[in-house]
Amino acid sequence: MKRLRIRQIEKSMIGQSHLICGWVRTMRDQKSFAFVEINDGSTLSGLQVIINADLASYQEIIPQLTTGSSVAIEGILVESPGHKQPWELKATHVKILGTCSADTYPLQKKRHTFEFLRTIAHLRPRTNTQGAVLRVRNAVAFATHLFFQERGFLYVQTPIITASDCEGGGEQFLVTTLDLNKPTRTEKGEIDFSKDFFGKPAYLTVSGQLNGEALACAMSDIYTFGPTFRAEHSTTPRHLAEFWMIEPEMAFADLEDNAECAESYLQYVVRYVLKHCSEDLAFFDQFIEKGLLERLRQVAESSFARLTYTEAIDILQKSGRKFEFPCDWGSDLQSEHERYIAEEYCKKPVILTDYPKEIKAFYMRLNDDGKTVKAMDMLVPKIGELIGGSQREDRLDALHARIVECNLEPEGYWWYTQLREYGSVPHAGFGAGFERLIRFITGMDNIRDVIPFPRFLSNADF
Repeated sequence: MKRLRIRQIEKSMIGQSHLICGWVRTMRDQKSFAFVEINDGSTLSGLQVIINADLASYQEIIPQLTTGSSVAIEGILVESPGHKQPWELKATHVKILGTCSADTYPLQKKRHTFEFLRTIAHLRPRTNTQGAVLRVRNAVAFATHLFFQERGFLYVQTPIITASDCEGGGEQFLVTTLDLNKPTRTEKGEIDFSKDFFGKPAYLTVSGQLNGEALACAMSDIYTFGPTFRAEHSTTPRHLAEFWMIEPEMAFADLEDNAECAESYLQYVVRYVLKHCSEDLAFFDQFIEKGLLERLRQVAESSFARLTYTEAIDILQKSGRKFEFPCDWGSDLQSEHERYIAEEYCKKPVILTDYPKEIKAFYMRLNDDGKTVKAMDMLVPKIGELIGGSQREDRLDALHARIVECNLEPEGYWWYTQLREYGSVPHAGFGAGFERLIRFITGMDNIRDVIPFPRFLSNADF
C-alpha cells in the first residue's frame, strides 16, 4: 500500500484503508485501547490513531510507542467523534520502524526555549515551531520562483567562489588550498597566493550581483537565488554567516522599475503564504506574534510608502525620540531608525531612495547632485531593512571614478567595467535576504531560528 501524507487526507477518503507513516508525538494507553498522535511533517496537525487492545501484538507494541518513535500504521479512516479533529485512523496493523528512548530523548517536554533547540538542530524540525518555519520557507521559495518566472525572468546560478568583493566591506571568507601552517610567502613576507588553487585570493561570495549584472546585460531580466556568506563578527539576532539571497537584475530598467518590482515581489509572496500556509500562520499568530495575520494582510493589500533618505532623516530628527545612534544627514540608518520609520511613522513598508554616496556601494548610479546615488532600501515593520537595491552605474567614467574613490583595485573589476564599454544599458536590481523575509512572515525574533542549520560566530555544528 502506498503511503499517504497527513496533509493529503480529505473527507472523501473516509471509510477507506490507508497507510500512514510518521513519528509519535503522544500516546495514551486506556488499557482497552490507545490514542496515538503521529505527525509526518507535512502539516502542523497530527493524526490521531486508535489502536484497539484486540490488535495482534498490542501488549508488545504499546511500550514501544514512545514520543519520537517512528511507525508505519495501516488502518481505516473514520469520522472522529471528538471536536479536535475531523477524522482519525482505526489501526489494523502497526509496525515500529524505529524505537526512541523515553529516558534520553530531548524533546519529551511540549515547550523548549529556542536557545536550547539550537543546540539540537538535528532534532528541532520535529517541533511545531520549526516544522511550521520550514513549511513557510518552502512556500516562500516556491512563490519566489513563481513570481519571477511569471514575469519572464530567467533563473541563473552565479558563482559561490569569487575574487571580487561586491560590497567592499572586506568581510569575506577566504577559500584556499594552501598549507595554513606553512604557507608559501613572497620576498616581502606576504602569503604568495600565486601558488594557491586559483592563483589569487578567492572568497565565498557575499552577493551574486556583479555576475548577475553581466547576465542581465545579455538576457535582459534574470534572478539568482542561492547561499551567500559574510564573515561578520556579530552576535546579534539579525546576522548569520551563511544566508540565502534573492537577487534579480533587470536591463533597460531604472530605480522606479526596481522599486515597483520589489514591492510587487513582497506582496506576491505574502499573498501566496496567506493562501497556502494558513494553518502555520495561525500558529505563529497565536504563539509567536499576536496580530501577525493582520500585519501580513495589510502588506498584501496596501501600497507601500515612498520617502527619500533626506526626508527620512528630517522625520527622525523631528520625532522627539531619543535614539541610541545619531541620525544626522550622511550617517547610515540603524535598525532602530529603520523600524521607527516603518513601524511608527509610516505604519507599513516604506521604500527609501537617494542615499548619500559615502554610505553606499561603488556600483550605484550617481545622481545629478553629485552627493547621492540612486539607491533604494525597503524597510518593513519588525525587521527594518528587508530589501536593498539600486539603479546600477552604467557610465564607464563614473563607475571607474567611484571604484577609485572607494579605494578598490580597478584591476579586480576589469570585466565588470568592460560591460560599460560594450553595449551598456540602464539597469537595476536588488537583493532580498531570504531569512529576513522568513522572519518578517513568521514573526520569529531570531534569524537563527528560521534557517535549518544556522551558521554564526563560533558555531558551525551539525
